[in-house]
Amino acid sequence: MTQLLFLVLFAEVAMAFLLLVKIGPLRELVLKSLDQVKMGKGPASVKTIAGTMFVILLSYLMSIVKIQNKGAKLGTLSPMDQVLWRSHLLEASLIGFTLFLGFVIDRMHHYLKKLIGLKGSVGSSKDEFEKLQKENVQLKDKEEKASKKIKQLQEKISALSEDLKKAKLEAEEKDKKIETAEGHVTALQKQSADLLLEYDRLLEDNQNLQAQAQGYKS
Repeated sequence: MTQLLFLVLFAEVAMAFLLLVKIGPLRELVLKSLDQVKMGKGPASVKTIAGTMFVILLSYLMSIVKIQNKGAKLGTLSPMDQVLWRSHLLEASLIGFTLFLGFVIDRMHHYLKKLIGLKGSVGSSKDEFEKLQKENVQLKDKEEKASKKIKQLQEKISALSEDLKKAKLEAEEKDKKIETAEGHVTALQKQSADLLLEYDRLLEDNQNLQAQAQGYKS
């Protein structure tokens, strides 16, 4: 029993050391083996073994207490009781250290898995951050290109607005010229109408004069 406990204790110490110190791929192997132990019926088996060892530990402690009480009553311990007391104390200590190291290894495995998961999430978040930075740079480039295009369009719009203003001014000047020309035309039309009336009056006067002249001749 003692040799088996020493073997288990040394194995647990080696496992805890490999979990604490990264030596090549040994930590990954230990983590994978612990993952396999915790799969399926492994946890139930481990709890059963730990419970059995705890019961044995309690029995050893009770035996130690009984031997001490017996020695206190008799005033001394017999050589047989001393051997039993020492063997029980050694085995109880080994079982206690074994259970304690098992608990420590379980917690170390749990937190190492969490740490690995956090490192993976940090790595993925770094990749996402780099992607976001690249997208941000691309968006800035697109914004600069769009701003340049907007400036060009604004310049074109300003040039077109100036051309439109010039065209409006030219159209207004043409309208004014047309209005003045129409005024001249109307004035000329009035003058021509007056001249026609005067011509008609002169024709009538001429006809009257001719009629009077013929009357005098006759």
